[in-house]
Amino acid sequence: MTSGKRISRTLLICCLALGAALHSTVLGAQSFEDRLYRTDYRPDSARTGELRLAVENLSFFQDNEFAGEVMPGYTLPGLWLQPKLTFQPLDNIRLELGVHALIYHGAYEYPNYSYRDIASWKGAHYQHGAHLLPYFRAQVQLRRLQLVLGDLYRGSNHLLAEPLYCPELNLTADPETGFQLLWDAPRFHLDAWVNWESFIFRQDVHNEAFTVGLSTRLMYNADDAPVHVYTPLQATIQHRGGEIDEVQQANPVSTLMNAAAGVGLAANVQRRVLRQVFAEAYLLGYYQQNGNIWPLGHGYATYAQAGVRMGSNWQVRGGFFYGKDFISLLGLPYFGTVSTDHEGGVFDYMRTGFLTADYSRPFGRAFALGAQASAYYVAPGTLTAADGTRSRVKAAMSYSFGVYIRANVSFLLKKFGRK
Repeated sequence: MTSGKRISRTLLICCLALGAALHSTVLGAQSFEDRLYRTDYRPDSARTGELRLAVENLSFFQDNEFAGEVMPGYTLPGLWLQPKLTFQPLDNIRLELGVHALIYHGAYEYPNYSYRDIASWKGAHYQHGAHLLPYFRAQVQLRRLQLVLGDLYRGSNHLLAEPLYCPELNLTADPETGFQLLWDAPRFHLDAWVNWESFIFRQDVHNEAFTVGLSTRLMYNADDAPVHVYTPLQATIQHRGGEIDEVQQANPVSTLMNAAAGVGLAANVQRRVLRQVFAEAYLLGYYQQNGNIWPLGHGYATYAQAGVRMGSNWQVRGGFFYGKDFISLLGLPYFGTVSTDHEGGVFDYMRTGFLTADYSRPFGRAFALGAQASAYYVAPGTLTAADGTRSRVKAAMSYSFGVYIRANVSFLLKKFGRK
C-alpha cells in the first residue's frame, strides 16, 4: 500500500471515529458560508403583499499565491451587484426581477459567455463596463416543497462537498438558471436542480450545455443535539450535446459525472470559547460516460477533514485529499488529478493536505464581514504531459487569502392589501 493511500485511509477512519460535521454543511449553522454566500430560500409570510427594492452585493479581494505544477496563481479584485424588484403576492409565491452585474477592478471589457467555462465554445462579442445578465426568479411553496424557475438558489446553497464545488465560484460564476426543487423534512433535506448554461437555436454549431445536480442529507437527530450525525449523498452531471445535426457534427456529445457519499458528525460543546468540534469523510467518484473532453475515463478519491468552531466568529479546519484518475467538474484543481498549469497534463495521483482558518461577523441582518486564509500542500508525484512525456513533480506549498463584505438590503416600495 502506498504512503498516500495509508494516510488517506487513516484520516478517513479517524474522521469516522471522531466525528463532527463540517461547518459549511450543517443546516442552520451561522458559518462563514452562511453569512457570506448563502440565501434563505423560504418565503416570509410577513412580507405578503409587499413590493420591495432589494440590493444584494458581495465585494471581494482574493489573492491566490499558487506554486507548483497544479494551477497558476491569480488575484480576484472585484464585486458582484444584484439589484432587483421582489413581490410576494401570496404567502407561498415570490417573484423577483432585476439584473446581475460582475465587475473586476481594472477591467473594461468582458467576454460575453458563460462565466465558469462550462461549454467549450466562447462568445465573440463583448460587454463594456461590467458582465451583465438579466435576473428573474419565480418561486412557489407547496408545504415542504419549493419549486423555483429562473434564477436558482445557487453555489454554496447546494451544500456540496468542497471537492465537488469550489467556494470561489460564489464570487465569479454566473447565476445558475433553470429549474430547482427544494424539500425540507424534519430529518431530510433535498436539493435537485438543472442549471442550463448554453441554449442552442437552429443552425447553431456549439453544444447546448447544462448541469444536473442532486444534494441530499439524511439527519439522524437534530443539528443542536450533543452529537449530531448525518449522511450526505451528492452528484453533479454535466451534459454537452444537442439534437440539431449541425451541433452533433461539429462537437460530439459528452456526459461527465461526479458523485459523493459521506458521513458527518458534530459535537456541540458550547463552551465559552470552544463551541463545536467537527469532522466528515467522503468517498468520491468520477465517470466520463461518453465524449473525450477529459483525458481520463473514470476515477475515485477520498476526502476527510476535521476542525473546531471557536466563539461566534472563528473557525479552523484541516484535512487531506487523495485522488486517483479523479476529475472534479466544479472543484478546485487541488482536489483532482488534472493540471490546469500544463494543458492536458495528468498526475498519476493527487495527495493534498490543507488548512483553512476563517473569520466572519454579521452586522445586523443586512451586512457581514469575512476573511479567510488557506494553505495547500501537494505531495511529490509524477505528471504525464499531453505528449506522453513523464516528469517527477516536487512537493509544493500554496496559499490563498481573501477579504469579503456582503450587503443584502431591502426597501419597501408599496404594500398591497389582501383581496
